Amino acid sequence: MPARAAKTNEQPGARLVVTQTRSAIGSKPKHRGTLRALGLRGIGQSNELPDRPEIRGMLARVPHLISVEEVSA
Repeated sequence: MPARAAKTNEQPGARLVVTQTRSAIGSKPKHRGTLRALGLRGIGQSNELPDRPEIRGMLARVPHLISVEEVSA
């Protein structure tokens, strides 16, 4: 059986800039873990991530703590 190529929904060059706008203090442990998985450690910190369904799902979990901007390369 031939090997399958990895199927991604990522559009080439589609990126998201995620910035933490509110503190994670007092939030649920899963929310704090999601922020860490997004690469955010404190208020005002930003991270550029690929626009993929997995990332969009994480962003949907903590919309009250972050702001998101779409960037085209």
